[in-house]
Amino acid sequence: MNRWIIDLAGLGTGLWLIGYFLSLVLFFTSWAEHLGWIITAICTPVTIAVTWWWFRKRDLPLSYFVIVGLVWVLIAVILDYLFIVLLFQAAYYKTDVYVYYALTFLIPVVVGMYEALRG
Repeated sequence: MNRWIIDLAGLGTGLWLIGYFLSLVLFFTSWAEHLGWIITAICTPVTIAVTWWWFRKRDLPLSYFVIVGLVWVLIAVILDYLFIVLLFQAAYYKTDVYVYYALTFLIPVVVGMYEALRG
């Protein structure tokens, strides 16, 4: 399988699934009201670490990381809509979701910039 398919669809979907399953667990707790912020606080460092680890020894142009970020956001928007908004008929789009989408784009871009400066 082409490496870029894994980078874009595989890693993007995998990271989304981590947050999704965590949200399902937290939904049934007293913290459900702050679910988005809790997931953001937990998953942001995890996503940074996984993204850095995944791309750390590859010489890729910054444009590649921008594409990764755009595709990851597209995956997140589509899967959120299908598996949260439609499935649970949830009022979903609040500030925490927009922060999450911004971070989903920015994390691979910043990792790419870091790797470019380091390399």
